[in-house]
Amino acid sequence: MKSGIEGMREENGRVSRKGLDFKVGFRWRSWSRRVVQDSSVLRIDGMEQSCWANMPSELLREVLTRIEASESEWPARRNVIACAGVCKNWRDIMKEIVKTPELTGKITFPISVKQPGSRDNLLQCFIRRNRSTQTYNLYLSLTNALAEDGKFLLTARKYRRATCNDFVISLHVDEMSKRCGTYVGKLRSNFLGTKFTIYDAQPLHAGAKMTKGHSARSRGLEQVASRAPVGNYCVAHISYELNVLGSRGPRRMVCVMDSIPTSSVHPGGVVPTQTELPSRSLDSFRSLPFFRSKSNCLEDSAFWPLNGQGDAALTLRNKAPRWHDQLQCWCLNFRGRVTVASVKNFQLVVSPEDGPEHEEIILQFGKVGKDVFTMDYRYPISAFQAFAICLSSFDTRIACE
Repeated sequence: MKSGIEGMREENGRVSRKGLDFKVGFRWRSWSRRVVQDSSVLRIDGMEQSCWANMPSELLREVLTRIEASESEWPARRNVIACAGVCKNWRDIMKEIVKTPELTGKITFPISVKQPGSRDNLLQCFIRRNRSTQTYNLYLSLTNALAEDGKFLLTARKYRRATCNDFVISLHVDEMSKRCGTYVGKLRSNFLGTKFTIYDAQPLHAGAKMTKGHSARSRGLEQVASRAPVGNYCVAHISYELNVLGSRGPRRMVCVMDSIPTSSVHPGGVVPTQTELPSRSLDSFRSLPFFRSKSNCLEDSAFWPLNGQGDAALTLRNKAPRWHDQLQCWCLNFRGRVTVASVKNFQLVVSPEDGPEHEEIILQFGKVGKDVFTMDYRYPISAFQAFAICLSSFDTRIACE
């Protein structure tokens, strides 16, 4: 089986070298600019005539099922990606076999960062901050060690404005502009740094409304010139309690998840789930056909207008810390995932107003070293939403501390 995978990689590599610098492994690598320019040529599935495409369907499904089941973690999970890139037949079967992180706890394709996390346990990630470039990289933890080894998931860059700050979130470290196609959303703050809004590049339900921005006039951002307008759909609001007295103490934050219904945390509840990257984002991945399908970009459940069904938006609040008399500080139980005391550390739980109080941690964020922070999240929020919420902790001002 392993020799077969190696053969697929060799044949797949012959196609990839025609203008795509692609290496499946620890991160989605840089894509050659020729991919977009020569997209009309690269649309042809170069593996369609391969011998691998002629395997009997029953045998093929059994082989791919075993490969997907055996490769549970990265970097070994790159074999699943290699199989999905062989040909259309292999790709369609692999897309049926690979389930969402909500069901499996596995992050496989780039769209996984926009899907809800696991229902059973926290997905462990970490964030590295670069102060000089004002960038923040999110990684999936591959070992039990804190922030030692990881697979790249998302990146964000901070842009300062006169009246607010923007964190632009992308799938690629070097391509932060919206027109590059790797843009997935942004976080915007108010002037005081007490209120934040999370915007997604694509809608999560039929009632979502696009917010008009002024990114084309923004300092440090490239002017948007794509044919299809980049969407900014509001998916969440974050607010920090204003501290007018200036006393030091734990922050108090509230997150209203506009795209997630309150019923999602109750038995049988579901969350709108994206299944495809938007078509404009696919322009940057046009030579990777397994990112595209004829299905809709959203599952049927994603078209729920939350307001129309009387289901309020889910509200998350930070878990109140306890004062430790011996340590003389505010403390939370992070179960070993946080090692450095910081005002940025927090844990989010479901607000008691949404029903019985839930002690289950939905998101926790904390410091483990200089410019290194852990981020653990679970259902019903996605890695993108969790990352955006954690970015707000980096930008808060003295007004809420």
